[in-house]
Amino acid sequence: MDRIVLTVAALAALVAVAVGAAAAHALPGGLDPEAGAWIDTAVRYQMWHALALLGVGLWMRRPADAAARPARALTVAAAGFALGILLFCGGLYLLALTGNRALAAVVPVGGTSFLVGWAALVWHGLGHGGRTTGR
Repeated sequence: MDRIVLTVAALAALVAVAVGAAAAHALPGGLDPEAGAWIDTAVRYQMWHALALLGVGLWMRRPADAAARPARALTVAAAGFALGILLFCGGLYLLALTGNRALAAVVPVGGTSFLVGWAALVWHGLGHGGRTTGR
């Protein structure tokens, strides 16, 4: 599981840099200020949560013993961050590029996913997200 999380983290960071660069340099005619602000917000949130995913993936690599699976709370955190990137950031990207405000409906769901991820890390940090055994 840790390899998947680390791979998703790296991919998310790569996409954040690529989208940020494309928005700044490659889009013909640029973006209107509102769309540019949406892209900027999405890129920032995506990069921060890619780094959070990287941390979770590394945290998952610290099993109490070789046969232990990562704590369920860490798995929930990783899923929350990945889903948040997809829905929050993806929704803002689509909104900025298409102008279709109906696409913005998924953005709050993505924001909630980010919050779930952070809450799961708090839970784990407080010692409630213990490890399960077996692979």
